[in-house]
Amino acid sequence: MRFSTLLPEQAQMRKPQLPASPYLIVATCCLSVLLVGMDVTIVNVALPAIQHDIKAPISGLQWVLDAYTVTIAGFLMLAGSLSDRFGRRLIFLCGIVTFTLGSLGCAVATSPTALIASRGFQGLGGSMLNPVALSIITNTFPNGKERARALGIWSAVFGVSLALGPLLGGLITQTIGWRFVFLINVPIGIIAIMLVLRFVPESKAPHSRRIDKLGQILLFATLTSLTYAIIEGPRAGWNSRTILSSFLVAAAAFGVLIPYEHRQQEPLLEVRFFRNIPFSGATLIAISAFGGLASVLFLSALYLQQVRAFTAFRAGLFLTPLALAMMLCAPVSGWLVSKRGTRLSLFLAGLAIVGGSLISTHLNTTTSAGVLVLSYLCFGIGIGMVNPAISTIAMSCMPMSRSGVAAAIASTSRAIGSALGIAVSGAIVAAGRAKGMGFPEATHAVWWTITGSGVLVAILGWLTNSRWAQNSILRQEP
Repeated sequence: MRFSTLLPEQAQMRKPQLPASPYLIVATCCLSVLLVGMDVTIVNVALPAIQHDIKAPISGLQWVLDAYTVTIAGFLMLAGSLSDRFGRRLIFLCGIVTFTLGSLGCAVATSPTALIASRGFQGLGGSMLNPVALSIITNTFPNGKERARALGIWSAVFGVSLALGPLLGGLITQTIGWRFVFLINVPIGIIAIMLVLRFVPESKAPHSRRIDKLGQILLFATLTSLTYAIIEGPRAGWNSRTILSSFLVAAAAFGVLIPYEHRQQEPLLEVRFFRNIPFSGATLIAISAFGGLASVLFLSALYLQQVRAFTAFRAGLFLTPLALAMMLCAPVSGWLVSKRGTRLSLFLAGLAIVGGSLISTHLNTTTSAGVLVLSYLCFGIGIGMVNPAISTIAMSCMPMSRSGVAAAIASTSRAIGSALGIAVSGAIVAAGRAKGMGFPEATHAVWWTITGSGVLVAILGWLTNSRWAQNSILRQEP
């Protein structure tokens, strides 16, 4: 009698958390990084086909990319707070469902507006994937060495997904059409949903941060208004009422955001973190480096297919060295950081970015394949070297009790850099084309801008390791 009474209760208690190997949980989380990682590079190769099929202007192509990145940047930190409060498994599952539905919407879109809206919805799901998956992995592996091994698997999958993106995107676009670039996410998402439901246990933070609603609204208003003004400025006119109003809204929202967040006990954006010079430096490095990367991917996809008349697959082949260099240089940078600190990695990263962009300042309609590959290799080396250093600075100069928030800000800065890079590079090219320049010549100003970004990465790499910077580190109790 006693056995029959307790058995249903035991079954009910065990149902949400079926016994699973911790590495099954890691594999499930890695599917999310496969989705988001491939989306970084796979869509760029499909842009010319998308432009031809749904008659999107260059500003429309910018929005196809930026609707995704701006939404991720705007909601990344909110997703972390929601997962701590309502459960990491729940928010992770919501993210996969949203990303999968957004991908399906992209695949069936018949107009630029529908595609951009679906990309925004896809980005909303993406904001709930990587940071929450990292929290799940961290809580699954309390042992430091096992956690490092699990995070190494995670990082390797991200690198592979980046490397797969250009080739897979080119092959899919050329053979069965650009819509399947998005449709490929649907079966992966369905598999991930099934695995999460079966294997991933629920977990919450002991003390969840409150939801900073006004801070969230102000942050998103700042990002969207600024991005809109930069993308639409060349078409609408920089002196037009719409563009000036957008810049004004962005400035006003940001002007209110900073003092408001400074007064909050549990703000969305920890403004006082930025008094820490290494942390501020890492944020600027992330914006500069990933702004350059997004510009390279965006402009190269258009140049290779529209100017050089390469097939989508061949364009993907040309961009693959960039992704492979990112994948291979990331562990090298991690090793250098562990042995020598972040200064050398960041100096080499800045040098590589400068080298790649200087080569591209002479881009024309007959630039040789060897020069193009060398340029892409340099960019890949630079981003591969910079990424582990950014994460190390952001995490090591903060108390452990604040590491999650610091990581979220670092991830947000990468997304902001990508969004601004696409917006600014597109605006520069549009201005050049309006003056009668050919596409390659119109991009020269972009490459010089990225050269400046590489110099900034190297300078900030030195500055963040200086004695003055180290003395500014916040000394808080864990």
